[in-house]
Order: sequence, then structure tokens, then C-alpha cells
Amino acid sequence: MGLKRFQRLSRVLDRRQPDLTVLMERVNKPHNFSAILRNCDAVGILEVHVIPPEKGLHVHHDTSGGTAKRMRVHRHEDGLSAIRLLQKSGHHVVAANPGKQAVDFREMDYTRPTALLMGAELFGITEESLREADAMIQIPMLGLARSLNVSVATALILYEAYRQRDTAGLYDNPRIDPDRRRRLLFEWTYPELARRFREGGKKYPELNEDGTIRG
Repeated sequence: MGLKRFQRLSRVLDRRQPDLTVLMERVNKPHNFSAILRNCDAVGILEVHVIPPEKGLHVHHDTSGGTAKRMRVHRHEDGLSAIRLLQKSGHHVVAANPGKQAVDFREMDYTRPTALLMGAELFGITEESLREADAMIQIPMLGLARSLNVSVATALILYEAYRQRDTAGLYDNPRIDPDRRRRLLFEWTYPELARRFREGGKKYPELNEDGTIRG
């Protein structure tokens, strides 16, 4: 691990947003799931949540750009339990779903702790999850198509969230707990070594300012 690479990882980690996330409900196309992970990385999301489709969950590493290696994915059995867990942790769950109750996605306040709920292109978000969500948003559509590709729609909404948070200064200083940051930085810098430490039940060693292991 070179110094420049370590410094870049450290800078990226310091801009991660622990209170902004995406919940994907049965997104069944691997390339869409992988593209959404890439979108999340681009705006500084730390971890995502997913209700896997029936055929399971697969990541296209070319599409994800390698971001899946440093993006923690929490799996849930159903939308109801996932939404309630996020709400319990203080997230405002916003469902992307066109309808009479939905507002323009640009009108939502994303500076508050937010979980963006996205559904599969063909089936959308389940009625049960829509009833449990705190709010609904939609992207204005002027053409004949009723919706955008799910990864494109996610990118549009997340970049509005990024714009609001950047204006509010939420990217200016690290927002992750210092102890958690140290753990994550070690895992990002030395993923295989971190795995061996975890399997052995051992604590991660400290890192020097240049990324070398303090010893």
C-alpha cells in the first residue's frame, strides 16, 4: 500500500455519510444493483441495505467499479423489517414511487438522516413497504416513458442529496465515530489481513500516518 493510495482512502473515508443510505427492495438485475453501489460510493454513502430478490444477489464488479469491496451491504428478509430497523436508527425513509402523495424529489430535505427506498424496475416497491415509508418522492417525467432505469433514478436522487449536504457543509469534516473510522481504515487498507484478524478474534493493530502498521 503506497502513501498516496493510503491518503486517498483516508480522504474518501472522511467524506463518508453514515446517516445517508439506500434500501433496495428486490432489485433483480445484477448490473442495476452494481450500478447503484457505484452511485452510492460516488456521493459518499458508507453502507447500503437490500432485500435480495428470489434468485439471490450478485454483483457485477466491472459495473460497480470495485466499490463493492468497501461498501458494506446489509441484507434483510423483507421490506417491513428493514424499514422499521432504519426508522429505529433515526432514518427518514423516503420511497421513490410516483403517485398523488409523492412530491418532486428536489423538494425533499436530504440533510436529515435519510434512507432512500428503491424498488425493482418491473415490480416497483411493494404496497406494504410504501405504507411503512415516511414519505414518497417522484422524478418528473415529460415523455412517454413512465419511469427511468432504477440505477439512473437512484443517481439523480442521490446527487440532489449530495448537493444539499455539500451546501450544508456535511462533507467538510469527518462524521464517522473515531473508533469506527480507525477500524474501517484498517479494513480498507489491509482487507485480507483484517479478515485474518477477525477470524482469529484479534484486535486490529494501529496504523502510522503513512499507512504502515505500527509495530
